[in-house]
Amino acid sequence: MNDLVFQTVQKYGGSVSAEHGVGMTKKPYLNYSRSETEIEYLKELKKVFDPNGIMNRGKIFDI
Repeated sequence: MNDLVFQTVQKYGGSVSAEHGVGMTKKPYLNYSRSETEIEYLKELKKVFDPNGIMNRGKIFDI
């Protein structure tokens, strides 16, 4: 069922999440509303603010 919901979100240019963050449930579906380039930017930004990877480890990115 999640695939159908997120495919619809993607079709209409929506977002997987809003003010409450991505969360563990929506983590595998981030690519439905964000391009690979955007996801890479987010990963790099996380590295800037959390260089040791200690904040919310594994919540969005497995880095």
